[in-house]
Amino acid sequence: MNERTLFNADHEAFRDSIRWFLETEIAPHHEAWEEQGYVDRAVWSKAGENGFLCMTLPEAFGGSEADKLYSVVQMEEIARTGFTGIGFGLHSEIVAPYILHYGTEAQKQKYLPKLATGEMVGAIAMSEPAAGSDLQGVKSTAIKQADGSYLLNGSKTFITNGWHADLVIVVAKTDPSAGAKGTSLLLVERGMPGFEKGKRLKKLGMKAQDTSELFFDNVKVPAGNLLGGEGKGFICLMEQLPWERLQIAIGAVAAAQAAIDWTVEYTKDRKVFGQAVAAFQNTRYKLAELQTEVQVARVFVDKCCELVNVDKLDTATASMAKYWCSDLQCKVMDECVQLFGGYGYMWEYPITRAYADARVQRIYGGTNEIMKEVISRAMGLGGR
Repeated sequence: MNERTLFNADHEAFRDSIRWFLETEIAPHHEAWEEQGYVDRAVWSKAGENGFLCMTLPEAFGGSEADKLYSVVQMEEIARTGFTGIGFGLHSEIVAPYILHYGTEAQKQKYLPKLATGEMVGAIAMSEPAAGSDLQGVKSTAIKQADGSYLLNGSKTFITNGWHADLVIVVAKTDPSAGAKGTSLLLVERGMPGFEKGKRLKKLGMKAQDTSELFFDNVKVPAGNLLGGEGKGFICLMEQLPWERLQIAIGAVAAAQAAIDWTVEYTKDRKVFGQAVAAFQNTRYKLAELQTEVQVARVFVDKCCELVNVDKLDTATASMAKYWCSDLQCKVMDECVQLFGGYGYMWEYPITRAYADARVQRIYGGTNEIMKEVISRAMGLGGR
């Protein structure tokens, strides 16, 4: 296959390290975590001790000042192994960067070192029962009080890391009459009166990843916990979306390649009508088609990774990567399950878990239909 030029020797050495961590600290427990619906909290501390959290943060805040390609390696390895319970990516490369880019010095000093060590687990609360991809439809409100604090009310759902979260970036309307310009971000901590976590949600896939509802009932959020300025929330969200969506594409390609690799090995061993399943032309051609498409996707995603590493990835290109690669991931999983036959429907086989895990990729981070809307508008094809 085409040799990748994205990574250097240091990145590949790091790949060996993260593989060791996954094999020793995650693999023995992940199945049990799927049963309980969340990973053990201790894994966050262990990841922090090994320097696997918030790697791209400056050293002054507990990071390693690593380039984003180290995070790409980590995302690929987690996706390759199918350990979808691990919410490191959202914590390290979504929550922490929001605070780094938009936080005050006091906010950075207070939260970033604790995120880097795993002392605090981070989440971001955008989606609501009636507002998913349409962030302008958020109903949660944070009304400013006479003392400068904000009174936060509303509910959020589908929140990754929500059950473990010690710190949540909450998207709310500080001026409900101003539309997108009235949207702000607030830093809400575990233990604030009125902040409650609902039930852990039972999902089709990603069963070990804690996903929960969050409720805010007259939560008094100090003025110092406003992130990025009042009314600036929507702008902050839009600025960070390219990297967030690319992360979905990175995982999609790595997971699809893993599925192909599992299927190649299985079809070589599995006998049907006296010969290996891999000996049938249909099998060989189908796998050849899938491998070609994944190779094409990987080249595109690698280029996007080069761009994001120098802050030049635009929203439309990231949206292309997210929609195309997550669609392809689901296609690959479906075809590979078919080649596994009945065993492809058994939960103990990684391909079955990967099939279930893949489906949400086309939904979160903005549905793929929204991605097409973003792309078409960038082409000058305006909607209503």
